[in-house]
Amino acid sequence: MKYVINRLVFFFLSLWAAVTINFILPHLMPGNPAEVMIARYQGRLSPLTLKALELQFGVTTQPLWQQYFSYINNLVHGNFGLSITYYPVPVTQVIANSLPWTLGLAGTATVVAAVIGVLLGIIAAWRRGGLADSILPVVTTFTTAMPYQWLALLILYVFGFELGWFPTAHAYSATMSPAFRIAFIGNVLKHSILPAATILITALGGWLLGMRNNMINTLGEDYVVFAEAKGVKSRRLMYLYAARNALLPSLTGFGMALGFVVGGAVLVETVFSYPGVGYQLVAAVQNEDYPLMQGLFLIIAVSVLLANLIVEMLYGRLDPRVRRGGVSR
Repeated sequence: MKYVINRLVFFFLSLWAAVTINFILPHLMPGNPAEVMIARYQGRLSPLTLKALELQFGVTTQPLWQQYFSYINNLVHGNFGLSITYYPVPVTQVIANSLPWTLGLAGTATVVAAVIGVLLGIIAAWRRGGLADSILPVVTTFTTAMPYQWLALLILYVFGFELGWFPTAHAYSATMSPAFRIAFIGNVLKHSILPAATILITALGGWLLGMRNNMINTLGEDYVVFAEAKGVKSRRLMYLYAARNALLPSLTGFGMALGFVVGGAVLVETVFSYPGVGYQLVAAVQNEDYPLMQGLFLIIAVSVLLANLIVEMLYGRLDPRVRRGGVSR
């Protein structure tokens, strides 16, 4: 119980810090959202219009502490303000429209990469010095070192432009309307293959190498050697004794990776014009859309903190030593 309480206290303190920083940063920037909006029209709008926009974007002369509590109250009620890029669409609607695309693309690719990488890492470590251990680490080290944008552009050029096997941009064809139909789902899947492959190829090596190294260390533990001496079957020894304990450090990385999924694969989504959170973040920065940037940064921070909390709880459940403070990670 003490372990759970400590984790929850740390979570809420971190959440408060993230919210506070998210509030302070825009106030350190020059100007305000209303002025950015007016600049688009080159000053052709009247001062009354500027005042109306300031009211819409929550610009006020109140003391900073009053603005802070108003900001907290708006967050509690799900009010993130209006987006400048998509004015007058609320920030929450922009995030709600883009978040499912990121979760579907980057989330699925991350889970697949983690599962395949961990399994290949187990096999490579179990058969040390064999063909798999000689080839897989070298190949995946090379693919992991590839820059996201370079690989995305290469895949896009070869399989999109030259061969024409897959679409080159967007999440679905412009001629189709979003609907829960087989034709639309198939079209979405076809559009996601190239960006998902980019994420998968570049992420696979990290999971494989991490699991392989953890597995090799675990295979040298006394309990594994003792179980092998007792005649435990190889498959049981590999998965239930060695892999189960070697998986614990990778669990933390998996939780953090899922948390950062919400941030989107910014470069990949930009190259493929995929309408996810990362693509919206780039658009918000280019258009000086402070409300949208605030909303996206907060969603990303909260998702990382939640993922970290879940991993900490699972870690404490899987390894009782963590709850007793017997080991550190």
